[in-house]
Amino acid sequence: MLLERVVDDVAAQGLGDRSLRDLAAAVGTSHRMLIYHFGSRVGLVTAIVEEVEARQRALMRELAAASPHADSADMVRAVWTQVTSPDVLPFVQLFFEAVAYAARAGELGSRWEATAPWLADATRAAATAGVQADDPVLRLGVAVIRGLLVDVITTGDVVPATAALERFLAMWAATDAATSRRG
Repeated sequence: MLLERVVDDVAAQGLGDRSLRDLAAAVGTSHRMLIYHFGSRVGLVTAIVEEVEARQRALMRELAAASPHADSADMVRAVWTQVTSPDVLPFVQLFFEAVAYAARAGELGSRWEATAPWLADATRAAATAGVQADDPVLRLGVAVIRGLLVDVITTGDVVPATAALERFLAMWAATDAATSRRG
């Protein structure tokens, strides 16, 4: 599939200011085919972001299916381990690069909701695990993980970000326990 080839190439080489001609040549097609399929460079970047996000969410669904009785913290840890692995980090970096590019171009704001698919898949994963899903808490979890991924991408060091994630999970568990006692 053309999009998969583009995503793999951009993950390996970066997006930067590469032209459509350069991207097309790298994946064995023409810039006209990229325009035909994606409409414009911004359309291609949007498709790249959506594909990278879909791949990452697929990892979460696979983890939930493989461990149907895991608690929510264990699922978050498993997703974290996957998205910080050396094989996946180039795609995480590509996600942030593509979002920044598209935001600069002013094209993503009204057409692309980066969090809603994560919330939907996390809700399904939680249901598979028998865990109650709370939209604001899930949204906070997505934001925390994305923020910590920025730290990993910019520093190259997963250890402090993992420690911060563990602290977040401990606070999350304490908040859930307090809410359960009050409720």
